[in-house]
Amino acid sequence: MALLGLAALSTLLAVPDMPAADLKAKYSNAASEFITVAPGLSVHVRDEGKRDGPVLVLLHGSNASLQTWEPWVARLGDRYRIISLDFPGHGLTGVNPSGDYSQNAYADVIAKVMNAKHINRFAIAGNSMGGGVAWLYASAHPEQITGLVLVDAAGAVSKMASSLPIGFRIARTPILRDLVRNVTPRWMIEKSLHQTLAVQSVITPAMVDRYWELLRYPGNRTATVARFALPRSPATPEALARITVPVLIQWGRDDQLIPVDSAQWFAEHLPDARIVIYDSVGHAPMEEAPDRTARDVGAFMAGLQTTLGPNETTAK
Repeated sequence: MALLGLAALSTLLAVPDMPAADLKAKYSNAASEFITVAPGLSVHVRDEGKRDGPVLVLLHGSNASLQTWEPWVARLGDRYRIISLDFPGHGLTGVNPSGDYSQNAYADVIAKVMNAKHINRFAIAGNSMGGGVAWLYASAHPEQITGLVLVDAAGAVSKMASSLPIGFRIARTPILRDLVRNVTPRWMIEKSLHQTLAVQSVITPAMVDRYWELLRYPGNRTATVARFALPRSPATPEALARITVPVLIQWGRDDQLIPVDSAQWFAEHLPDARIVIYDSVGHAPMEEAPDRTARDVGAFMAGLQTTLGPNETTAK
């Protein structure tokens, strides 16, 4: 009876999807393109920055979009060619007809996008879920990767916060997530952002609208439920040991979603890694501390042909 009541209530409180055309008009720009990587799957990609510069590929986190990287594009685009994309089930890409939202499927999307762009050597960076895809891709395609940047990345073994933001708690709860799939009021998105980011001043009405509206791109909420139903894919020492390129690990000390000690776990299993910790910063350092994080990434990119000290740690 309780489940029936909750189902009825969720129907009454459901927030409708937004028209895809309206969202594309609002959230695409002159650099946007839609690359077909499989029948019925066209990935929203932005190719920006210095056309002949070293290539940096940026991968967003769960329920985010490529817009999360705009602060880095603005600060690094004069030196690097920057490619960002919306994963299937996110942003303007929409659903994957195959229904596969695993990390392996996402890595396959990256391979197909880069093949379509005729780019076979690049550095790769990812935040949260995107960080998990980034290390997976680097491990599987070492011949393509010049450097790896992990930004509060997913995958550290047994490293998850005990108290998750409200949106993540719902998404990780079986049955409940199916019943309330379309109950996504704006206030819930705003609360989740305030729980996830430590630098509260960056949470503007426009940011809240972006997360809320892109979640309502047709099919994205259904894809979110399917993705959170998948088993977790933690990193293994064997997979990380195959990543021999330089790695920069960036972490917000006040991350309430993936604790900061995860950074050290990654560093212990990567052959050539250094850590930078950002005080008073949460789960999305590229948005919360764009000047500091972009500066460090720029220095890292510039020094990829030099030898980095193994597991060097720098606190900030």
